[in-house]
Amino acid sequence: MAFLSDTLARVKPSPTIMMTNKTLELKAAGRDVIGLSAGEPDFDTPDNIKEAAVAAIAAGKTKYTSVDGIPELKRAVCAKLKRDNGLDYEPAQVSIGTGGKQVLYNALMATLNPGDEVIIPAPYWVSYPDMVLLAGGEPVIIEGPLETGFKITPEALEEAITPRTKWLIFNSPSNPTGAGYSWDELKALTEVLMRHPQVHILSDDMYEHLVYDDFTFCTVAEVEPGLYDRTLTVNGVSKAYAMTGWRIGYAAGPVELIGAMRKIQSQSTSNPCTISQWAALEALEGTQDFIAPNNRLFKRRRDIVVEMLNAIPGITCPKPDGAFYVYPSIAGLIGKTSKGGTLIDSDEAFATALLEENDVAAVFGAAFGLSPNFRISYATSEENLIEACTRIQAFCDGLT
Repeated sequence: MAFLSDTLARVKPSPTIMMTNKTLELKAAGRDVIGLSAGEPDFDTPDNIKEAAVAAIAAGKTKYTSVDGIPELKRAVCAKLKRDNGLDYEPAQVSIGTGGKQVLYNALMATLNPGDEVIIPAPYWVSYPDMVLLAGGEPVIIEGPLETGFKITPEALEEAITPRTKWLIFNSPSNPTGAGYSWDELKALTEVLMRHPQVHILSDDMYEHLVYDDFTFCTVAEVEPGLYDRTLTVNGVSKAYAMTGWRIGYAAGPVELIGAMRKIQSQSTSNPCTISQWAALEALEGTQDFIAPNNRLFKRRRDIVVEMLNAIPGITCPKPDGAFYVYPSIAGLIGKTSKGGTLIDSDEAFATALLEENDVAAVFGAAFGLSPNFRISYATSEENLIEACTRIQAFCDGLT
């Protein structure tokens, strides 16, 4: 009898976390590594949110709460969805989890049976396929290549749907590409989904407030009200509010699904951190004035990185609509050899050699389901980004 579960053989550790850990190890050994692998804003959590957490502690709000969130936070989520997205939900339709990742995992665990298919556009967040596999489902990958702006087409979606399709996981703006779907582009996809009533939509809106230029965010149930009863709208406070470590995510959807997710959570983690819930309440209800200035800084950083990377022969870097990532192609570098003797036969080889030889940590594109690319996060200082891009240029200049 094997000690470890057979299910573990279906999944792999997160490549982004592995790269972040490798960066920390090298820094601890004295290397001057610039880490661009973590999807985490470098801004501090706003003071009003921190003060709300301190006030909660002082008031003794440190006990267990309802399994999937305090009523006050659920009502705030409903108000946020109405204010920002024009969506009407009641607190019974809302689940609060320990980060968006738990909310997604709960939904998949609560709904998937062996053989159920989940459509995942690539490039994708690294955890989507493995969560599907852990829940017993089968990921079905649709590629959104560079030529289509890293976005899937209605035709590709139609072709991927089968009688066994249970979910489409949809993320806009995207991690890892920052690509966002316009209203018309999303409407074209929802028209396909309306023809397939067995398909539910898991809309990951985590980067909703991190958008630039003239891009306007929209979400699935907002664009097509006919999909309201089949959509789980997921969001959280990690990115826009610089609260990654507070670990609060939320979702709104059908009552039956929310109840099933509550059952999963009741037998795993129970309630999210009480103090974090009160902090998240202030995030949603308090001032939003810091979001626009933060976005201006992100946009400036994005523009610096895109310009510097596009100046490197062999690299093509599209300008993203949102989030804080770029996903450049290295198609023009495949087949070359680094100064250290590494054959660049894949994006993984590129990222590994870049880290080992020039001390820049990025994540290889194969981890996100589309190669040959790499992802870097520009959620760090301009000084770090300029130095990192200079090192990338030096690395590429040394390829033969």
